[in-house]
Amino acid sequence: MKIVYVKYFAAALLLIILAGCKKYLDIVPDNVATIDNAFKMRTDAEKYLFTCYNNLPQFGVEGADPGFLTGDEFATVYPPQGNINTDLYRIARGEQNIVSPIANFWDDKFFQAIRECNIFLENVDKVRDLSALEKKRWVAEVKFLKAYYHYYLLRMYGPIPIIKTNLPISASIEEVKVSRQHVDSVFNYTVTLMDEAIADLPAVLPIEFAELGRVTKSIAMSVKAEVLVTAASPLFNGNSNYANLKNKNGGALFSTSASVAKWEKARDACKEAVDACIANGHKLYEFIPRSASTRVSDSTQLLMSIRAAVTDKWNAELIWGASNSTGGGTRGFQSLSQARLSPFTGTIPNESIGSMLAPPLHIAEMFYSNNGVPIEEDKSYPYASRFTALRRAVAGERYYIKEGYTTVQLHYDREPRFYADLGFDGGIWFGQGKNDDNNTWVLEGKLGQTGGRQGASLYSVTGYWPKKLVNYNNAINDPAQQYSVEGYPFPIMRLADLYLLYAEALNEASGPSAEVYQWLDRVRKRAGLKGVVESWTNYSSKPSKVTTKEGLREIIQRERLIELVFESKRFWDLRRWKVAENYLQRPINGWDITQREAVNYYRVRSIFSSSFSLKDYFWPISENSLIVNPNLVQNPGW
Repeated sequence: MKIVYVKYFAAALLLIILAGCKKYLDIVPDNVATIDNAFKMRTDAEKYLFTCYNNLPQFGVEGADPGFLTGDEFATVYPPQGNINTDLYRIARGEQNIVSPIANFWDDKFFQAIRECNIFLENVDKVRDLSALEKKRWVAEVKFLKAYYHYYLLRMYGPIPIIKTNLPISASIEEVKVSRQHVDSVFNYTVTLMDEAIADLPAVLPIEFAELGRVTKSIAMSVKAEVLVTAASPLFNGNSNYANLKNKNGGALFSTSASVAKWEKARDACKEAVDACIANGHKLYEFIPRSASTRVSDSTQLLMSIRAAVTDKWNAELIWGASNSTGGGTRGFQSLSQARLSPFTGTIPNESIGSMLAPPLHIAEMFYSNNGVPIEEDKSYPYASRFTALRRAVAGERYYIKEGYTTVQLHYDREPRFYADLGFDGGIWFGQGKNDDNNTWVLEGKLGQTGGRQGASLYSVTGYWPKKLVNYNNAINDPAQQYSVEGYPFPIMRLADLYLLYAEALNEASGPSAEVYQWLDRVRKRAGLKGVVESWTNYSSKPSKVTTKEGLREIIQRERLIELVFESKRFWDLRRWKVAENYLQRPINGWDITQREAVNYYRVRSIFSSSFSLKDYFWPISENSLIVNPNLVQNPGW
């Protein structure tokens, strides 16, 4: 998509006098001729439309997406070695600050995006050769994008200024010095914009016109459901920790009393979105090999139905995919997620395999047992010896672990998503480039083995790899040592995510019910698990958990963390649930990857201790922004 660049008179002025949103709470530029030219003809206006899209977050990019290295799903080599951006990793290590905030989206990104959306909406009527129908659709798309940028900022910073229109050139300095607005007002404005967009968006995209990635009704309704679930969640719904966060005029920015009505509103929005998505052909993904010559076992097919739901591009489960990551955009995180599976035959390592996104040990523990309940609750799982007992894989486990290979108890008797999503020492990795009946590799991760550490970089610091993010069609050409990557749109929203949002909203609105179980069990069935009632009743040491709102809340949250692992969801979910401090201030552990023998390799090793406190629920506003705009107030703790 080609971007239209416009020079604004106000950009220079803002550095001196404008409000704390820096140059992005902008006034309408006086360069009228440039704007008029940008909206003179349809082709020019379409370029500006794509500029509005181009501001979307870089989903799945480790240096730009807070959902990757900012939380606790990944560890990596630090200080950085090799081709990996660890700026956001510094936040997880407690290095966020107010002088030069890391990932400073307040000053550097989304207010600019909102401004460009406003410019489009204020000028689209000038386009001479744009049909009424097409204009209606374009306006709806930009309204959605404008709403999404408000929502993204709201999740990061809490209460933000609402930017309904760009200020005129005649605006006074005081008018420009905007204030933050109550979180409920920002949520309500965001949802109102989305409702306006939904009315005029197409139900489905005309694929023959290569419009994949553009906004549809299904996308807008699903994101609206997520917005309302977020608004109803404890971080924003009755959060007493922010009772004293007020504007300079004394106006409160948070409500301190929780409202069940917010959950009811979220529940209704989720149902409408689910119904719309199903009506428009979305369904949970089931793996079918592209080539008839690709033979897979039933076990492998189950694992690939889980894994390829993310990597099989534009499949029916995907509601909204990041089109800006379809091609080269995914090469970075796929390379960083790919384990080395083929031995080096030359003197120069294959640096296209980065192998540096490393899930910590607590992520491996998070997955259920093969009975579909947490391993710490499973009455038959040897939880106490999960780190210490070594076992040799037998024939019946050969689709998950190499037959005859010795690995730790933690890797045995786990649910299919464990084996679909994680690479580990001794684990089976389905993919191209292997000439056997099942296209399977074996990951050998100890020191001196193919996947183990071989230098100062290009290795997993924990002994785990996020296999889920790697497209199975990527080819490792053995023994040529070439690695080719097939891109895919990073999933911003897929149907399993929406089902789990619906189950959560149902439970919070009215407690456990058959309907809640239904949507949970749809996701679990695709994952090869029995329903929640059957699993907890028969296998859990806490069988009553599934019958109470509090217990089912815990189950739903665990289900989301497992199903959506590595998809930039955990980072936001832990915050909106207001439980991040329970997860993000603990040691980040892995195996002792410097060892060659299993008995020594499978020893827990601490890599670093993650840092999180109450202030970290929201990003800080930079000191400079507060100086420029004295009407702004800082987030608590900063």
